[in-house]
Amino acid sequence: MPVQRVNPGEGLAPWAAWESLSRGRRHPEPAHPYRGEFQRDRDRIIHSTAFRRLVYKTQVFVNHEGDHYRTRLTHSLEVAQIARTVALRLGLNECLVEAICLAHDLGHTPFGHAGQDALNACMEPFGGFEHNLQSLRVVDELEDKYAAFRGLNLTFETREGILKHCSRRNARELGELGERFLERRQPSLEAQLANLADEIAYNNHDVDDGLRAGLLTEDELDAVELFRERHEAVRRASPQISRRALIHEIVRGMINEVVTDLIDSSEAALEKAHPTDIEAVRRQKQPLIRFSRRTAGRHRKLKAFLQKSLYRHERVLLMTERAAGIVTALFQRYMDDPHAMPREHAQRALDWGEAQGDRGRARAVADYVAGMTDRYALAEYRRLVAEPPEMEMQAKATETNDD
Repeated sequence: MPVQRVNPGEGLAPWAAWESLSRGRRHPEPAHPYRGEFQRDRDRIIHSTAFRRLVYKTQVFVNHEGDHYRTRLTHSLEVAQIARTVALRLGLNECLVEAICLAHDLGHTPFGHAGQDALNACMEPFGGFEHNLQSLRVVDELEDKYAAFRGLNLTFETREGILKHCSRRNARELGELGERFLERRQPSLEAQLANLADEIAYNNHDVDDGLRAGLLTEDELDAVELFRERHEAVRRASPQISRRALIHEIVRGMINEVVTDLIDSSEAALEKAHPTDIEAVRRQKQPLIRFSRRTAGRHRKLKAFLQKSLYRHERVLLMTERAAGIVTALFQRYMDDPHAMPREHAQRALDWGEAQGDRGRARAVADYVAGMTDRYALAEYRRLVAEPPEMEMQAKATETNDD
């Protein structure tokens, strides 16, 4: 007999994150008269400066390459949509999972993973740079909107979900938030779900963008079982379908397949483990939000294909090499002359440098560079260094571009 899913008091399953059991905020605040705590977290994220900047930050393709490609903002919205669907089915806290999804990329640099890798290399002598930790840093320290505290003062549960992974060294410096990495405990189901929704979104939507850009073809993707099955099914059902609609139907079908499997497999895992509350979830040895073994394997093969054929495509590599050069040059320029940054950031670099040496100055510079959008980084490079290298990657003119 299936376990009882809904708690009458909060409309949630017993294993969900209930606001009444929240570990609260770092700075206590009075309750809002008509908004819940996780809803307030989501709203603060949406109204943050860092969230608005995501619209001009690279997902795979640099922002100015075309209006139809995913950005960090559209990606975050797609992650949230997938996660909310699953959360509602499993009786999880929809506001919490949405807050985590919308915040998970707030710490990303300009130019996507190329920018992150370049900034990490620059910061290697000073403690490194990792976008996941930077997302937490954004909501804990860098957003400056409130008189009573720095950051957004989000709940523990939202902050826990943002911090998807963490080294033991960094975990020791994070207090309560780092304990689960040291004790090998699980995060909330909402955090587990946000992590997998992220994978589903970028795997499938990078297929869409790769086809749109002409860097992938349907014939190449037919080597991936998950794609090939949907491709053949759509062709059989609609032989005269346009290419634009064909791609949409394939991607839609792939997402539906893996999300359905995620729901079914997670339901089975939850019924077997029967966690009585969120603390019982945390004590599990493995995540309870999971794919079946078959679907996990199929999804990994799609990811491996994209790694080889899209992310390592010669045109993408050329673009990322140039992007990395821009980030590196800006970091070095600001380290040499903090006054090249706006006054507030320059003063922070000088103050932190005086207190902590080069490590403090570097962290202030990294905060500033990481917060840049693609186009602002290009403008700063043009202002301070030289005319930026050509980074356009023209998409093949196909009907998929005619939205």
